[in-house]
Amino acid sequence: MKLKNILFSILILFTTVYSQAQNNGQYPANYAGAPRFKALIYYTTQAESDHVVFAQQTVAFFKKLTWGEGFILDVTTDFSEYNYTKLMEYDIVIMPDGMPGSEAERWVFEKYMENGGGWLGFHASAYNDKSTNWPWLINFLGGGVFYCNNWPPQPVLAEVDNNTHPVTKNLPGSFVVPASEWYQWNPSPRLNSDVEVLLSISPKNYPLGIKDVVSFGDWPIVWTNKKYRMIYMNMGHGDEEYTDATQKLLFINAFRWVVSRNPNGDPFKK
Repeated sequence: MKLKNILFSILILFTTVYSQAQNNGQYPANYAGAPRFKALIYYTTQAESDHVVFAQQTVAFFKKLTWGEGFILDVTTDFSEYNYTKLMEYDIVIMPDGMPGSEAERWVFEKYMENGGGWLGFHASAYNDKSTNWPWLINFLGGGVFYCNNWPPQPVLAEVDNNTHPVTKNLPGSFVVPASEWYQWNPSPRLNSDVEVLLSISPKNYPLGIKDVVSFGDWPIVWTNKKYRMIYMNMGHGDEEYTDATQKLLFINAFRWVVSRNPNGDPFKK
C-alpha cells in the first residue's frame, strides 16, 4: 500500500508540473516554419587527396543536418564566385581543407569575418608557414604558425580544457578521437589572451608518431579566437573522421555555437 501511495504522489507531482508548464505557455520544442539560416561549405579539390576525401565527407555530413530544411546549405569549390555582399548572406562558412587563395578572395573573407561573419575551419584550412604570406590569417588563428606534426595519422587521447563551454559541456572529460595528422603550432594559441582552448591532445600520448615522432609541447586542437565568431578544429585528414559519435557531436556543437552567436540574433530561437 505504501508503494502504491508513493507512485500516486509522483504521478500527481508530474501532472501538476506539466500542467503549470502548459498554463505558462511553455512547450519543449521549437519547430522551424522555414529554414533558420544559410551555411556555405567551401573546399578545394586542389589539395592533398586525404584532405579532399575529408572535405567530401564533410559535405555529406552537413547535408544530413539539413534534413527537414532546418537550414539552407550551399557548396562551392570556387570562392571567387562570392563577393562580400553575397558572402554576408551566410551565417557561417565551413572550410574543410583550404582557405581562399587570391588576394581578392582573401580580402572578401577578411571583411566578412571582421563584420560578424561565422567560420568553422578544419585541419588544413589553417595551415600556414613562411610561404603563406597572409599575416591576417595568423592573427585570426591566434598567432600560431605550423610548427611540426606526427606521421602517419593516428588516433589520440584528447582532453577537454573547458567543460562549461557550449561546444564541450556535453562531452566526456577525455576521449579518444579518430586518426588524423595533428598539427602543433608555434607559439601555442593558448598563449594568446584572446584565444580560448577547448580541446587538447593529452601529454599521455607522448611520444606521438611512428615515422615522424613528436615528443613534447602544448598541443591545442580545438579553440576559438574570441575576437571573432569562429571555431578551429585540427581534425580533418583522411576518411575516419566521421566514424566516431563523440567527435561528430563535437562538430555539431561547434557548428551550432558559431551560428547561434550571429550578431543579428540566434537563429535557433526564431
